[in-house]
Amino acid sequence: MDLFNRSLTAMTVAALTLLCFSSVQAGTRVTYKSAKSTSSYYQMAVQIAEAMKSGTNGNIIVTVEESQGSVQNVKEVANRDANYVFTTPPALVKLAKAGKKMFKNASPKYQDIRSLFVIPSLTMHFVARKDAGVHQFSDLEGKKFLIGKGTFGAREAEKYINLFGLKGKVKLVDVELSAAVPALKNGQIDGFATAGSYPAPNVIEAAAGSEISLISLTEDQVAKTKRTRLVIPKGTYPGVDKDITTTSLPVGAYTTTAMDEETAYQLTKAYWEQKSAMGKTSPWWNAVTMDGLNTLGAALHPGAAKYYKEAGVAIPASIQ
Repeated sequence: MDLFNRSLTAMTVAALTLLCFSSVQAGTRVTYKSAKSTSSYYQMAVQIAEAMKSGTNGNIIVTVEESQGSVQNVKEVANRDANYVFTTPPALVKLAKAGKKMFKNASPKYQDIRSLFVIPSLTMHFVARKDAGVHQFSDLEGKKFLIGKGTFGAREAEKYINLFGLKGKVKLVDVELSAAVPALKNGQIDGFATAGSYPAPNVIEAAAGSEISLISLTEDQVAKTKRTRLVIPKGTYPGVDKDITTTSLPVGAYTTTAMDEETAYQLTKAYWEQKSAMGKTSPWWNAVTMDGLNTLGAALHPGAAKYYKEAGVAIPASIQ
């Protein structure tokens, strides 16, 4: 009887321990640091949070936090706990690990940054009114072109204008990007530049009220920018019936080695399994493929690597 009671007690303790472990797992909470609440990347973060809840049957709950930018997201690695996920261009992760530029006073925790998955890239769009006669970059000479103010897209657009021999030859309109679509429709500008995951909402809005064209870059121009080449498929925007070659800035989702393997595995698995469903309501997800893994710039988290191996994905050497 004593042996039976001892065995029963041991089984009861084991069962309770398992129950407690399951409850902890079921209550896993993850912080996802994204972008400004007005940006498309914040919308993506909300969609990812919903996808994680659905894909894990509520076992992982993602809380989205607004951010002032990608640099802040990386810097917060120094003070965050295990379940911190953040988005940023891979170039910033590389700078943080190297302790360069804005990460000069490097935190040792930067070395613990690990990759999870890719999200839609920041894609450069050079939009023009169809009747403005802008078919290539050189056609911007003498045109009024809005580039926005203080954004990645504004900096890139000005850089390209200078790179391609148009410095001082384009009438740059340096106002907020929010003014671009109304100004284009009213004929106050000939075109504008914007950076966003395609299809970009402001480009869709511009195409809805007037005929537009998009400038396609040559291979030589893409090479000069030293950015990642990307093709926006024809038909993405109304009236644009040819593929558009442009540039992009890859963006990834990252965490650190402090996250446990199972959580990283479930996050990565849920993301890829729910991506198709997200793409049905927000087409920018359809541009994301496994091919983008080679842009991530940091080794995969072991949990993420486990998922990719199970899925039969060839893991690029650069992130092993």
